[in-house]
Amino acid sequence: MAGSAPSPTVSVQVVQALVARELVEGLGRSEREAALLLGLVPSSVSQYLSGKRLGPVLSPYFGDDEARAIARETAQQLIGGVPGPRAVLEAAIRLSGRHGGAPARGGADRMTLSPELRRALPRWLRNRIAGEQSAVAECMRLAQRSRDELTRAVFRQIASDSLRHAEIVASLAGHLDRGIASSAPTGISRADVEALIRREHEAEATSEIDLGPRLGGLMRVLWESMEADERKHEQLLQSLLTAGLAEGPSPRRRRTGRA
Repeated sequence: MAGSAPSPTVSVQVVQALVARELVEGLGRSEREAALLLGLVPSSVSQYLSGKRLGPVLSPYFGDDEARAIARETAQQLIGGVPGPRAVLEAAIRLSGRHGGAPARGGADRMTLSPELRRALPRWLRNRIAGEQSAVAECMRLAQRSRDELTRAVFRQIASDSLRHAEIVASLAGHLDRGIASSAPTGISRADVEALIRREHEAEATSEIDLGPRLGGLMRVLWESMEADERKHEQLLQSLLTAGLAEGPSPRRRRTGRA
């Protein structure tokens, strides 16, 4: 398929959609069974099949024999008992890695790592992805064993975080393979990030009570996890401000077609 590879995050959704279609239309499974195998809710599978979700993104893949082969192989793995998150992530990495793709403009520095570290990186990155995949599979297993919504929420959150970590490592691996060790943000400005920081602070200021200390057990665990995420968001946004963002308004995107 022509064009640059999708990001690992988009590749996960593309694989989910292609595998859902393969399970239902190719292998005769019901939408509910496909959702169960993929670890999705049935409505997500229905939206993938109807084209309501990712429709324009998916259309180029329908005529791509290699993408369809990846989807069929993944569907057969799911039927054979391979955990959904692990199989989907492995397929997404294969899909996103099929094309080298050009790095986005915005300042990319060639690698200055030692030859020894460059040789060790591929193995380390593969091991990290495998570890995150294992965590995803185990968390989904524990979520299925859980008997209440809050316990399931804890393990699903960890699974989601581990899946995102694996996607990040896969993205880093793609750049490192091309000899890129540094990349500046693109498409946004300092003004964008500063405005978002203000909105985050304004949202926090609307809270009239500190609910966390008044909760117990899993309810407090989940509340504290949200608070930890907010602190992480603050750190990420502050780091963006020092990562080479341009001053002034965001660069305008070139319009295509009608508004």
